[in-house]
Amino acid sequence: MNFTGIIVGLATFLVIGIFHPIVIKAEYYFGTKCWWVFLVAGIIFCALSIIIENLIASTILGVTAFSSFWSILEIIHQRERVKKGWFPKGPGHKE
Repeated sequence: MNFTGIIVGLATFLVIGIFHPIVIKAEYYFGTKCWWVFLVAGIIFCALSIIIENLIASTILGVTAFSSFWSILEIIHQRERVKKGWFPKGPGHKE
């Protein structure tokens, strides 16, 4: 039996689930000015994905990389959700 797809699917689910609150907290405390952290993390995870020879680990690192890149867009969307009043304004917001 081959569990590779199940392992990668579960890891993808967990990575996306972990990034959701990270984006919310990052926007709350730092506003959108922390977008570059997600860019740097994405680049690092991409590089690691290329270097690692294990297929499952490389795939999970690739998923993590592109979740980091996607988080840049989500930080901007989170700012819009805060403006709509769906989420509280944090200390990372300028008045």
